[in-house]
Amino acid sequence: MTVELQDLRKRYDGRVPALDGVSLSVAPGEFMALLGPSGSGKTTLLRAVAGLEFVDSGSIRVFGRDMDGVPARARGVGFVFQSYALFRHMSVAENIGFGLRMRPRARRPARTEIARRVRELLDLMGIGELANRLPEQISGGQRQRVALARALAIEPQLLLLDEPFGALDAQVRKELRLWLRALHDRLGLTSLFVTHDQAEALEMSDRVAVLRAGRIEQVDAPDRLYAEPSSAFVHGFLGESLRFACVVAEGVAHFSDPGLAPMPTNQKPGPAVALIRPHEIQLLPGHGAGHIESVHATGPLHRIGVRLGPRLVELLAPANGLALAPGNPCTLDLSRARLYPEESPR
Repeated sequence: MTVELQDLRKRYDGRVPALDGVSLSVAPGEFMALLGPSGSGKTTLLRAVAGLEFVDSGSIRVFGRDMDGVPARARGVGFVFQSYALFRHMSVAENIGFGLRMRPRARRPARTEIARRVRELLDLMGIGELANRLPEQISGGQRQRVALARALAIEPQLLLLDEPFGALDAQVRKELRLWLRALHDRLGLTSLFVTHDQAEALEMSDRVAVLRAGRIEQVDAPDRLYAEPSSAFVHGFLGESLRFACVVAEGVAHFSDPGLAPMPTNQKPGPAVALIRPHEIQLLPGHGAGHIESVHATGPLHRIGVRLGPRLVELLAPANGLALAPGNPCTLDLSRARLYPEESPR
């Protein structure tokens, strides 16, 4: 494995743990995303791998080498920050070559070799014409490419990216993430990527690790993560989900919302929650305790508001010639929902 993390634990000032027993492996050539809400521990985890944070306990191995006590500069890791962290007084070319110029004399390449490597990276990033400009003279997307080139200049074994597109507008983000994934594949890199953007993680990554309160909830391929979430948190965090409280007794889930039919389940008895995507709910018009309150066309699907007592449920469904006029009675079929035990908040 490129990265092997075992039972990492980290607390700041004795407060809630930032890392609470994290174990994770990243395979050579893999592009893995660390995804989670603010405060979930993803940036702390990335910085610990980089050597910019030190954990209280646990082990970090990169390409089989134990990183305990190894400083950041000796880890052979490239790090790209959200803020770019470019030197404002240096040109683009000088920024890219900085890491090579700062190597100990015995390992420092000759000036001509550094210049060759910088030119090569400028061409690779498609920014050759920017070599002599200062960071303030180029766009945000161009600065991000310079930051990536600087990280790659030292020929790292592992590339770490901390919200690298966070400061960019939506269109530039989309273009750069496609470009970065193609670059990763072309160079045969191993990349660990922090983001809070679900679409970004699911689109770019081979696998995604979802973090919550310093722990890993699930690690899986993007399609499995979305289709087979292992917990109510993962289901609710990825994509749009509707939540229905219920109680399981004798193999049947009984819902608290009026007009929802009991549902067979193998969930253990007790309080539970059913989560379902809006497009997975089947609308059965013509009878039932629910009433259609609103219908809005959104392409091939309609967004339909259904009133269940005091609650308004919004679902997505094809029209299919059904009578979807506001006021008509209906029933909601939740048979595609996933049931999870009710969790106490962390």
